[in-house]
Amino acid sequence: MSSPDLPSISTLHAFSSRLKFRQLRLLIAIDDLGSVHRAAEMLHMTQPGVSKSLREIEDIFGTSLFVRSTQGLAPNELGRSAIRHARLMHASLSHMRDELDAISRGQGRRIAVGTIAGGLAAVLADALLDFRQAMPEVNIDLFEDTSANLLERLQSGSIDLAVCRTSVAVQPELFDFEWLWDETVGVAVGIRHPLLRERDITLERAARYPWVLFPGHMPLRTLLERELDAKGVQLTEGTIETSSTFATALLLAKSQQLVALFSSETIDYFAGHAALRLLPFNVESTAEPYGIVTRKGAQLSRSLQAFKEHLQRSSREKNARRVDAHPAG
Repeated sequence: MSSPDLPSISTLHAFSSRLKFRQLRLLIAIDDLGSVHRAAEMLHMTQPGVSKSLREIEDIFGTSLFVRSTQGLAPNELGRSAIRHARLMHASLSHMRDELDAISRGQGRRIAVGTIAGGLAAVLADALLDFRQAMPEVNIDLFEDTSANLLERLQSGSIDLAVCRTSVAVQPELFDFEWLWDETVGVAVGIRHPLLRERDITLERAARYPWVLFPGHMPLRTLLERELDAKGVQLTEGTIETSSTFATALLLAKSQQLVALFSSETIDYFAGHAALRLLPFNVESTAEPYGIVTRKGAQLSRSLQAFKEHLQRSSREKNARRVDAHPAG
């Protein structure tokens, strides 16, 4: 008899012949809603029907997948793994349906890509435009978000590739990471900010003004706090928090008081459009690199592989220009 801690999973043939797609949907619904009652309502099933289906699923897996309590159902470790794969299969089937539908209507293929704001400014925008020239028939879904949210999207299968950091991942072993860019950062203000009229501008002087901050879980917020601690500086009260780079830039452009930390490439873009100015002091703390992130061992479609190659080329070209602009020694 197998140990309850080490359940015996059926062979692939037996496993796939017993497991049905509607059962995967049920796993996802229970995880999303946390109760048999709400899952039954969403799937238009009876509660006894949901309970029976869940028992059948757990029988297929040979173990319990959820912890039962008065508060509802919560997945255990095996359940979380099963649900993660269920979401991937659900997303993959959805993508297949969309692609077949597009082909049948004479439309092209589709890829879904996510990026952090700094990655968009540094390498992704140029790569995407070059890719469009090379493969104009491919439709692209582009999402901007935080690294943590992009990794969740990637894990669930709702995007195919992300340009982000894996340092924030709860399970980094679920992803393949390929370096793209070592991000540098700076502190910026709007073009009418009174700091720009001062001499010897420092972080301490900038800290006297209200700041727009990324939320506490984001890497650039952690970097800023590290820089402030190292220099013994505290920010003034009255900060604004947002994960939106565009909202931050817009607020600074319209304000004569606000200050914020950005990637250097983002500052360069908005400074080039006369919206922001870089304050003339260095941020000594270093940002974590970001890169191309895909699901571990995922087989990339021809379109996605081509897009990845454009990202790699954009990174090489931008890094070469960076070296030429700042030669060693």
